[in-house]
Amino acid sequence: MSHIRTVVHGGVGEIILDRPKALNALDQSMIDDLHDVLTRWADDDAIETVLVTSAGDRAFCAGGDIRAIRDSAVAGDTEAVTGYFSSEYRVNQLIAEYPKPYVALIDGAAMGGGLGISVHGEIRIVTEKALIAMPETAIGFFPDIGATYFLSRLPKGVGMWLGLTGARLRGSDAVAVGLATHFVPSEDLPAVADAIRNGDGLAVALADHRDPVDTELPLGKIADYFGDANVDAVIGGLRGAVGDEWAQEMLRLLGSASPTSLFVTARLIELGATSSLAECLDRELATAQRVTVHPDFAEGVRAMLVDKDRNPTFAPRTIEEVDPVAIGQIIQ
Repeated sequence: MSHIRTVVHGGVGEIILDRPKALNALDQSMIDDLHDVLTRWADDDAIETVLVTSAGDRAFCAGGDIRAIRDSAVAGDTEAVTGYFSSEYRVNQLIAEYPKPYVALIDGAAMGGGLGISVHGEIRIVTEKALIAMPETAIGFFPDIGATYFLSRLPKGVGMWLGLTGARLRGSDAVAVGLATHFVPSEDLPAVADAIRNGDGLAVALADHRDPVDTELPLGKIADYFGDANVDAVIGGLRGAVGDEWAQEMLRLLGSASPTSLFVTARLIELGATSSLAECLDRELATAQRVTVHPDFAEGVRAMLVDKDRNPTFAPRTIEEVDPVAIGQIIQ
């Protein structure tokens, strides 16, 4: 059974993500189906706009099927791991280069791979229910799906902050930093979606939703503390912020992440700032092949998604113990 449904409304091709029990996490079949339909519609003159929605109300897409990837990695099936990531990244690149307007409606969680099938598109509409995050360092992985490209192009420090800490953004905050393009109240989203489906045009459908949004994000602090690609400097600065509750919360988030993943992530985002999307995806694929055989990946996924004890034992356990040579071997 396919977890991707498609409907054509006049000139609008709608892709409906329909794997609710897994919060629309992308398994291999969904990735393959997405690539097939997007490739067909790209050359179909009857399709003028692509609209991506969720059949459920809890999530747009909670990410990749990371448990299945872990199973393959633990079994030593490197071919399956490489096949999954390469096909997923191929879809990300396809969306980024899509010849027609690509619109994602995000009215719930969009994490990891969920951003890969939305952020690279032209229009990303979010509501107050949207929850945006790249939480990979907590499972011994790193922000992929082209994230090392788009995170490095956000306002100063924001990409490093999101990538290292896994911090979560609500809808208006995602618009404020550039991860989303439009904010629509959840109660108004059905009308906006229908206007798009009915062929009213994006300009008409979004005419009442182009105003600047307010954000309470501490952008100044984020720039100050996370404007450096040096993990030691980031953590040192936060540790020195005695009495700053926000800084202490960031330290807590960083303390729950894989130390190795923190260094890998920082370096990849730094490299991404001067790379094309294709170069970032190639680098991420090579890095994913090495990171998934590192013990932290199996342990992190076990703790967060399998046993769910949320108590991973990473090795090394602290940033002070991370060997720069080992990081260089992961990112070649």
